[in-house]
Formats: sequence, structure tokens, C-alpha cells
Amino acid sequence: MRDLAETLLTWDRFAVASVVAVRGSAPRPVGAAMAVGPSGEVIGSVSGGCVEAEVYDLARTVLETSQPQLATFGYSDDTAFAVGLTCGGSLDVLVQRDTPALRAALQATVDGHPVSVRFEAEGRVFTESWLSAPRLLVFGAIDHAAAVAEIGRFLGYHVTVCDARPIFATPERFPAAHDVIVDWPHRYLATTHTDEQTAVVVLTHDPKFDIPVLTEALARPLAFVGALGSRRTHAERLDRLREAGVPEAALARLRSPIGLDLGGRTPAETAVSIAAELVALKHGGTGLPLSNLTSPIHRSPARFLLSQRNLLPIGS
Repeated sequence: MRDLAETLLTWDRFAVASVVAVRGSAPRPVGAAMAVGPSGEVIGSVSGGCVEAEVYDLARTVLETSQPQLATFGYSDDTAFAVGLTCGGSLDVLVQRDTPALRAALQATVDGHPVSVRFEAEGRVFTESWLSAPRLLVFGAIDHAAAVAEIGRFLGYHVTVCDARPIFATPERFPAAHDVIVDWPHRYLATTHTDEQTAVVVLTHDPKFDIPVLTEALARPLAFVGALGSRRTHAERLDRLREAGVPEAALARLRSPIGLDLGGRTPAETAVSIAAELVALKHGGTGLPLSNLTSPIHRSPARFLLSQRNLLPIGS
């Protein structure tokens, strides 16, 4: 629902369906949401297409009656296509109308604040919590940074591009970035808030920029620290970082050359490679083709605790 917040706040009324439980294999996790607007328009998804039509009809009903509903969708040999969820799992979907409390929560998350909101349906109480968006700090105002900023924002990061050169670090060159900062990268990183969800991507591959900022980054408990460059550049960079006093344990956290091996060369292709490594690291993926694997496609953490949102029955 958080991903839909900006659009929902422009509608005078809506019904929103949220996945509140998943069992077995399902295409979308707990927290996935789809909303139906006043004229029947729809945004979001709860199943990647499997049960969208059934959930849409249910949301239209809730939009008219204002009565929340809790529905279960699953697979059986006899009713697979009627039910729609053909992947073998099942999911529970909570459908509710907009309320002042929900609108206030959506506005808070748009403003960047962590928030929780409670819902009730059929004798059960649910809570949904949204943390502040994780930060993606991109150092180096080059063409690759524009592509990384765009895909980072698409993935839900609050994106900052930083470079010491004001002629390059401009909002016009990086329209997808939430912030464009003119400052020396290491100085900005030393004074800005970071946490264990923050990702740092260094694209300068210029020692006077990347050695100081990487020294600072590798001293922090960040989710990801990566740097662009060839293998030769990486080897030379490691030597300089050792000279700067960075310990070996910290150097082992540096993901360089950054990105997964996709074979691409353009800024956009490089950004996809970097984003793929970010996603793989976040979820414990292998980076291998799914067609070469026999393990489950969707990993199922015990309580479906997500880094950005959590939708669980209270007391579960």
C-alpha cells in the first residue's frame, strides 16, 4: 500500500486490498496491495495476475458497501482456474475502504515518516507498519549515476546523488534522485544519517574521491557498499584502502567490481546489474538463472517480516 500512497491520496474514495497471509508458493508477499478508485480505475497487484479479477470485484463491492472483507484464495485440482491461484499456494486478502486514519498514515509515509495503522475485519485485528524508505547514496555525478538513481527509486529507495563538482551535480541531470548534493562525498557521508538498510554505490573510480568515501563507508554498518571499476582498478583501490588503514574484515564487505555478471555495457545495463546485486544480497538470492535451479522460487521467511513493511495479525 505504501507504494500506492501518492496516487491514493489524490482519490476522493477508494478500496484497497492487502495480502495479509501467504501459505506455500505465492507470487506476491505479505503486504502486496491493489486499490480500486472511484471510477473503477485500478493500481497495484496482489497476485501478479492470478486472482486480480476476483479481488477487483471484491474491492468494488467494498467500495460501495464500506464493509471490510477478508477472503482466502487458493489452489485445488477441481477449481484451480475458477479460484485463479494456479501456483500451488494460498493467500488471505483484506479489503477495506479509505478512512481518515488510513489517509493520515498514507500522508505520513509520503512525507518520509515511519507509521503504523490498524485494521479490523471479521473479528480479527491487523496492523501494518511502514518504516522510512531505505537510502541509496550514489557518489559520482556521471551518466551511470542517472540510471542507478532511476532504478533505485523504482526499487523503493530514497535516492541521493552526491558529487563535489557543481557543474555535474544538478537536479536537471538526475531527475529521478530525491536529493542532489554538491559536496565532497566523504564529507557528506560523514555528516548524513545512515543505518543498516543504507546502500552506498561509488561510481567515481577516481582515487581522490573514492578512497576517502569508501574509507568512511566501510567503517559504517551499511547494508551494501559497492564501487564501479575494472579488476585492475579494484586491485589498486584495495591497496590504497589498506594504506588508509581500512582493516581486512572491512575490505571483505566491499563489492567491487560492482554488479552481477549480465554482460551489459551501457549505463542502463550497468544500472540493472547493480540493482540485481542489491536485490540478490537483500533477499539471499544466488544470481543464477532460475531455470538452472531446483530450489523454491519464492523464499518463505517464517513470519514474512519485510524490511519496508509488515502486515501481520496482532499477536502472531
